[in-house]
Amino acid sequence: MQHSQKNVSSASPPMPRSPFQEASGDRRPTGSTPAIELRQVTKRFLTPRGQTYTALRDLSLSVAPGEFCALIGPTGCGKSTTLSLIAGLDSPSAGSVLVMGEEVHGNDPRIGYVFQTDAVFPWKNVLHNVAAGPLFRGVPRREALERARAWIARVGLAGFEDRYPHQLSGGMRKRVALAQTFINEPQILLMDEPFSALDVQTRTLMENELLQLWSALSASVVFVTHDLEEAIALADRVCVLTAGPATIKGIYTIDLPRPRNVAEIRFDPRFVQLYHDIWEDLRDEVMISYERAKHSS
Repeated sequence: MQHSQKNVSSASPPMPRSPFQEASGDRRPTGSTPAIELRQVTKRFLTPRGQTYTALRDLSLSVAPGEFCALIGPTGCGKSTTLSLIAGLDSPSAGSVLVMGEEVHGNDPRIGYVFQTDAVFPWKNVLHNVAAGPLFRGVPRREALERARAWIARVGLAGFEDRYPHQLSGGMRKRVALAQTFINEPQILLMDEPFSALDVQTRTLMENELLQLWSALSASVVFVTHDLEEAIALADRVCVLTAGPATIKGIYTIDLPRPRNVAEIRFDPRFVQLYHDIWEDLRDEVMISYERAKHSS
């Protein structure tokens, strides 16, 4: 299926800075080789009944170095499967997945993954959770702990180094997970609905926190979400996936100015227009998925 590419210039004036905005404007590095590339990828699974289920079909997508790309589509359309293929946690049935120009074969230390559920170690305190990655990679203990303390402060948890995950709120645990990932300075960051379990206020704070960290790291991000507003507020491009088997239906350039405050940017007239345009594509796929689920139940 051919997908559409939407590129429209923004007429919106720059928004005033707030403490939660990114540290700078467009800071994406340029490069001819995509950071991530999926070429005609198909992924099939064998069901418990012995039948073949196709999650992705002929999906092609590239993500530039430093780009923030959001994937959105109906429930069960293959968004998380796409992340697993990029991360090397699974292999495509057909087609190829490339990271930094090289085909993916197994886990890549340049990739960080933030899951929907907390991936912190319940038996470790905040300090040792954040230091776990550098220690595993062979960084001397003293240096790893120093770096961990710096990242803990950076995500606003200074003073909580000795707390355990069960002693933290959901938002605080998510901050630990971000520090745990960013301390390894990944070149590619995969995020699978990381803020979906948070309340609205905490979610907005975490989205702004993410933009601040990303603007300093220059990582390429693939962000999976069911929330169209979240996708538009965060991303450089929003990719709409079809109802499964997933392929790209449309790719929208988000020409809103950076830096952004995700709470304020939603009132920008251009944001409203983008939401309307993308929803036209997304709504049809959501209805297809809904009808399938209704008739299969």
